[in-house]
Amino acid sequence: MSSKNKLLIQILRGASDANIPFVGLCQLLKEMGFKQRIRGDHHIFAKEEIIEILNLQPKGLKAKPYQVRQVRSVILKYKLGG
Repeated sequence: MSSKNKLLIQILRGASDANIPFVGLCQLLKEMGFKQRIRGDHHIFAKEEIIEILNLQPKGLKAKPYQVRQVRSVILKYKLGG
């Protein structure tokens, strides 16, 4: 199993939202077809057919738990998990 799949499963399980690596989350979104813009420490992800815009900020090396929940919500809503 690839690290991308492991990270996706970890996000979808929702058991450890505070332990998701920020860089891994950004890479996963880019692999799902999101376009990334960076303004300071804000990493903004958008995709044409998706209404929501994801604005992520790192907390150390990890992603913020509430932002991981937002990403999970978008993945589930639009069935992006594959």
